[in-house]
Amino acid sequence: MKINWNKQWLFSKTKSNWDMIDLPHTWNGTDGQDGGNDYHRGTCYYKKSLSKAEIPSGKLIYLELEGTNSSADIYVNGEKAAHHDGGYSTWRVNLTPFLKDENEILIAVNNAPNDHVYPQIADFTFYGGIYRNVNLIFVDEAHFDLDYFGGPAVKVTPEVNGADAKAAVEVFLTGTKGNESLEYKILDGDTIIASHSATSGVRTVDFTIKNVHLWHGRKDPHLYTLQVKLLKAGQTIDERTVRFGCRTFEVDPEKGFILNGESYPLRGVSRHQDRPKIGNALLKEHHAEDMNLICEVGATTIRLAHYQHDQFFYDLCDERGMIVWAEIPYISRHMANGRENTLQQMKELIVQNYHHPCIVVWGLSNEITMGGAADPDLVANHHALNNLAHELDSTRLTTQAVVTMCSMDEEYVHIPDVVSYNHYFGWYGGETDMNGEFMDRFHAKYPNKAIGLSEYGCEALNWHTSNPVQGDYTEEYQAYYHEELIKQLFTRPYIWATHVWNMFDFAADARSEGGEDGMNHKGLVTFDRKYKKDAFFAYKAWLSDEPFVHICGKRYVDRVENVTKVTVYSNQPEVELFANGVSLGKQTSDIHFFYFDVPNETETSLVATAGECRDESFIRKVETFNEDYRMKETGDVINWFEITAPDGCFSINDKFGDITANKKGARLMYFSLAKMLLNAKWKARKNKQSKGKSEGIDLKNPDIMKLLNGMSVKRLISIAGNMGPGFEFSKEDVLKINRKLNRIRK
Repeated sequence: MKINWNKQWLFSKTKSNWDMIDLPHTWNGTDGQDGGNDYHRGTCYYKKSLSKAEIPSGKLIYLELEGTNSSADIYVNGEKAAHHDGGYSTWRVNLTPFLKDENEILIAVNNAPNDHVYPQIADFTFYGGIYRNVNLIFVDEAHFDLDYFGGPAVKVTPEVNGADAKAAVEVFLTGTKGNESLEYKILDGDTIIASHSATSGVRTVDFTIKNVHLWHGRKDPHLYTLQVKLLKAGQTIDERTVRFGCRTFEVDPEKGFILNGESYPLRGVSRHQDRPKIGNALLKEHHAEDMNLICEVGATTIRLAHYQHDQFFYDLCDERGMIVWAEIPYISRHMANGRENTLQQMKELIVQNYHHPCIVVWGLSNEITMGGAADPDLVANHHALNNLAHELDSTRLTTQAVVTMCSMDEEYVHIPDVVSYNHYFGWYGGETDMNGEFMDRFHAKYPNKAIGLSEYGCEALNWHTSNPVQGDYTEEYQAYYHEELIKQLFTRPYIWATHVWNMFDFAADARSEGGEDGMNHKGLVTFDRKYKKDAFFAYKAWLSDEPFVHICGKRYVDRVENVTKVTVYSNQPEVELFANGVSLGKQTSDIHFFYFDVPNETETSLVATAGECRDESFIRKVETFNEDYRMKETGDVINWFEITAPDGCFSINDKFGDITANKKGARLMYFSLAKMLLNAKWKARKNKQSKGKSEGIDLKNPDIMKLLNGMSVKRLISIAGNMGPGFEFSKEDVLKINRKLNRIRK
């Protein structure tokens, strides 16, 4: 028997001044989202009373915690009962040996930095707290094992054979005496299609499912249910229920992802789970809303980054037919003392999620080579994780997300079965067309290795322009960026999976970009889930079968140009646009993007139609640009209006590559960059925490230079400031560089 134990806990940061709260809970719901990288990281305390009278007679009692970030200790009446490292998985402790008649259960949760529990460095907030459910589980001495890595103690492995399927079932028991029995049932809906009875000593059973109904992604996510009961003297003393699906899949380096023998392109998004004010302390309705939005955009796959997500969300993925990449938070910086924690978190991820048909790959790591890929211990850690994943689960593949600057020739890149890269060409420097070009280069050099794009994206807030450029944080540039990436990625069938970074804006308290500190704004949907950015509809046009038409730029009303370009997205073959009731013509498009030139005179009501679909918008002619649309730069060392840019001469608004193509410009730029790198390395020697970051820039790497060449100097300076000590420029430094550039003619 399991009961929820979320209500009426006491919480304190100091073991004094206790506040009554309900779980789920985080102490970083505000300070983890407001910027400054100063949110509270340390040990906080939760306590609650438990009377022995509340426990059914003769039962053992387990405490189950579904998520405590990032380490936790449990004390019963002051005696330590358990410790757990890792903030995103389920774990349990047997309280029975520690209980008296009246008991105080105290849980000390710690999200402070350390050198052995992942994650420690990453571009998201590490919310502290008990942010998922806490349950009490009452069991007899003989029960399904609760102590093995938080799993359900039931393992079902389907194997499709022609029209039928075999389901191999294994159960894990503890405390049995030999006089118990097991009763197995497989249900299709409410219909029992197979059953078996055995003594408790027979713990593996093979079932045959005739004329199997396949789990076929979003087209037909059919699920079966396995019920297993443990009986004693004919009475049920424990039971388990898990759902599973029968499917085949393969990843072909030339044809991409294949589901049940059919091509099934994986085109989707990544997801961070947090929300305003509550961080990761989500309720079921929050998870359901996220899933509904992801389904609406038409995604067929989700990368559940960068950690284990809530079991309820994996259940939703099963039910809605999402293909899932599930991973552990082995991210950004390899730690010599962290190997055991990576192995533990991988065991928990696989054991707890083995039965989910939605999952097809286990992710080993994300951008772990920020400090370089040559570390032998890093390589050995990946081999150990890869071997462990295959040992625990021979039915799925392994993968990892590789950072741009890591060479495709590194040994570490080729350890997992398939691989993906995180590329931001067109946002963090470079040009948008470099994304497809990289894919082609990798595919040509390693034709037998499946390649995907695990992250790509572009930030957008409520800033607007009619002339979007890289780094302006406007909704218009984000829409342009994703139009270009869609055309490149979705027309290359060999790319095994693509995952937009990110479906939702999310908190990263160390960030200072785009005019709102503490946030990463690459989401297709805003942090509060209330506004779908234009880029959301670009993907919906390509991926969704639900008929729709969408006029872009609804938040961009005031426009200064006499003729303005209006973009319309639709999954219908033809779109017509009306301005104040007058048709501007019909257009057809095989890329789902439609572009109209609209006369901008006084006030114009726009109506787009596509079949039975209709959308409306409004623009207004103004004489001067509305400054409410221009980014308010809170984190930059210099604002746009402080930059002088004489005609015919360079400024920091020009691209690094254009400036360095000029001899004088090259001398100035490389001198400034070399000075910055030397300063960073000097600071790295004094501050070991900065070392990995400082060593991550390699000017001999051609992909790094492509990024730099496509980036404006102003943007390069802004991004460098977020990379750690030694990379910062003062306002005086920037103005000095700009004045020198102003003296160099183009």
